[in-house]
Amino acid sequence: MKRTIIDASQLELQDKVVTIKRVTKVVKGGRNFRFTALVVVGDGNGNVGAGLGKSIEIPDAIRKGKEDAAKQLVTVALDENKSITHDFIGKYGSASVLLKKAPEGTGIIAGGPARIVCELAGIKNIRTKSLGSNNKQNVVLATVAGLSQLKTPEEVAKMRGKSVDEVLA
Repeated sequence: MKRTIIDASQLELQDKVVTIKRVTKVVKGGRNFRFTALVVVGDGNGNVGAGLGKSIEIPDAIRKGKEDAAKQLVTVALDENKSITHDFIGKYGSASVLLKKAPEGTGIIAGGPARIVCELAGIKNIRTKSLGSNNKQNVVLATVAGLSQLKTPEEVAKMRGKSVDEVLA
């Protein structure tokens, strides 16, 4: 997975909490409760990241999740109608997310976790299908992994030593 280092301090990042889980640890004196927050951040212009925050209190877990997500930002290759450049399957763990290019006016056709990632990445037209595990954390990370591996026609042409017209033909 290609990760480009992006300075998150210069971006206007929006964030959405995908899920908050309460985790219990039984100890001698009773039960210890902690919270885990899965947070997705994005600038709506091709940069998106997901992070996990853990703490005794929910607001702290969300804050830590935002900080972690800002560190894990990836750049998404978008085409002229705010869709992805080609179809791809993103994988993480046992979750796979099929990402399909869509024409103008399609909108975001995606399940909950994948929809949040696509919205915050600034994608306007896409079709997705979650395959395999439907664990929210793995689906989010599979979607981010898939989006990070997309290539523009220019990158493919340069790799193959051809012109962009030859690649698109």
